Amino acid sequence: MKILILCTGNSCRSQMAHGFLQSFDKGIEVYSAGTEPAKEVNPMAVEVMAEAGVDISNHTPHDVREYINQAWDYVITVCDEANETCPVFIGKVERRLHFGFRDPSKAEGTPEFIKDQFLRTRFEIKNKFAEFYITQILKKEMPKCACSGAWE
Repeated sequence: MKILILCTGNSCRSQMAHGFLQSFDKGIEVYSAGTEPAKEVNPMAVEVMAEAGVDISNHTPHDVREYINQAWDYVITVCDEANETCPVFIGKVERRLHFGFRDPSKAEGTPEFIKDQFLRTRFEIKNKFAEFYITQILKKEMPKCACSGAWE
């Protein structure tokens, strides 16, 4: 199973999704890339992921062109389609999916507010990719929960 997660800068959302999905199953090949890759992974993304027990400190942004000639089981875009242009992947793909998340690196305000935006995005990404993993990879039904549906 090979999965490519795409966004614009490959510094935040795609890196968090990459980290979570890889943490769910080490047997899946997970990659992430961007159409305009940043110089480094956003330090706040690294911090909030570490707080969730997932280490992405060794991740680096990659250009989507590195992966065009490879075959993929899934290519998943994670950009916020309302505020940015999602990358289009033209390589060999079995299934294309889109999970939209607002970019916390665009948040402005106090350091506490900005961190809250990263935590919110981390929570949303973890929940969506856990659902994806359970229903699409494991081919199981989502467990019923009397709680709010949160995975944290």
